[in-house]
Amino acid sequence: MRDLKSIAEIRGASRIWAVGAIHGEADRLAALHDRLEPRIGPRDALVYLGNYLGCGPDVVGTVEELLGFRRRVLAHPPLRVAADVVYLRGSQEEMWQKLLQLQFASDPKAILAWVLSRGVAATLLAYGGDPDAGARAAVGGTMSLNVWTRTLRESVRAHPGHDTFFAALKRAAVSDDSGGVLFVNCGIDTERPLAAQSDAFWWAGRSFGDISEPYENFRRVVRGYDPDHRGFAETVYTATVDGGCGFGGTLTAACFGPSGDVADRIEV
Repeated sequence: MRDLKSIAEIRGASRIWAVGAIHGEADRLAALHDRLEPRIGPRDALVYLGNYLGCGPDVVGTVEELLGFRRRVLAHPPLRVAADVVYLRGSQEEMWQKLLQLQFASDPKAILAWVLSRGVAATLLAYGGDPDAGARAAVGGTMSLNVWTRTLRESVRAHPGHDTFFAALKRAAVSDDSGGVLFVNCGIDTERPLAAQSDAFWWAGRSFGDISEPYENFRRVVRGYDPDHRGFAETVYTATVDGGCGFGGTLTAACFGPSGDVADRIEV
């Protein structure tokens, strides 16, 4: 039995569309959705592979577009269920969560500098935050940090649906057929079972290209973010659905059949 609280199980889908890293490029996401909508079949599912936030110019608009397209997809006949649309937590969302809990960090000043240097500054500014105020709060201690992070959380809640969206993110997703497809954000540690991946989903990306045999019983492992920005790629056992969006590249979506083969692909 899988832990459905953290790993989504996609049941009964004939195909699964996977959308790669977006990094705050809301206009590009809207353009991809316009091309994707007429190509989603009645038994298809949709998985977003994380990294919605950071780097790009319109973080808030990206979340709005994600929520709006979900409503459009679920309204398609025949009636879909909410489980047909899955959002994974990416490294950007993980770092944003760490920032919102900065008052609990052992070295808040260092953590703040680390996440801001890796793209979270764009998310902080999008939700009305001030990096300099955060640095002052980090020096000021726990009480100052409590006030600063509470203001950020209130800013997120001021955008309807955003806090619920972040709370519902999954760590990974699997298709429910035996020997199906595993969907992750950035990577996996092939030495650990799926239930013990911990933060490897976000930080084991650079070993992803070394996977040369099946992981557990999965036909393929699909990820949505390559930290080296090498574009869409396939091997026998893996696929990377990342065109480099947010770093001068394209936004990519790929459609996977039950055996993990790529049945269709969109880049904008």
